[in-house]
Amino acid sequence: MQHFAHHSEENYLKTLYKLEAKQTRKVNNIALSKALELNPATVLEMVRKMSDRKLVTVLPDKTIQLTEKGKKKALQIVRRHRIWEVFLVDKLKYKWNEVHDLAEQLEHIESDDLVKRLEAFLGYPSVDPHGDPIPDENGKMKKIKTQPLTEAPLKKKLNIIGLGNSSDEFLRYLDKVGLSIGVTVEVSEIEEFDGSVTLIHKKNTIILSQEAAENLLVAV
Repeated sequence: MQHFAHHSEENYLKTLYKLEAKQTRKVNNIALSKALELNPATVLEMVRKMSDRKLVTVLPDKTIQLTEKGKKKALQIVRRHRIWEVFLVDKLKYKWNEVHDLAEQLEHIESDDLVKRLEAFLGYPSVDPHGDPIPDENGKMKKIKTQPLTEAPLKKKLNIIGLGNSSDEFLRYLDKVGLSIGVTVEVSEIEEFDGSVTLIHKKNTIILSQEAAENLLVAV
């Protein structure tokens, strides 16, 4: 039971970190329950336990925040997850939409030596297959400035370096239209009527919906 409790705690920490990083709204028990797809009462009990361990702080308005100790531990979990994703894609040739669940299992292997060896074996990657930065062993991440494709200038070479959506459906869609992290594109037109974006990639024309284009992040 202790083994599963440990995994559960790590999932809470990682989810809290992602919610804090992506949302401007405060994270409360309801938001965390929804993200974890768990009963609010179950989540509340775990939050109390993590608060006792000084991993989170619950503010008077019920906002849940990671402490420095909690954030450091969450970043180590994120680091392991993203390094495993690189390994699965680069070395075992999994598709980028197939690795999340596998990495979710592998991230719970707590061996700093294994992670360091894996990182060295992979050539010290700075980002995972979806363009997300990989924290170093001290929890520091390289800050990458990006903007959605919908806000990028026209008629200029642009490098896709990140995704605003890494769902299986979106990744499969990108495979279908021939786009991935690292490719160079050029926005030739943005349709005023529906916001759709016309791209040029390797002399091919690709038309994306506004939603798809908003979820492709390019270097600023």
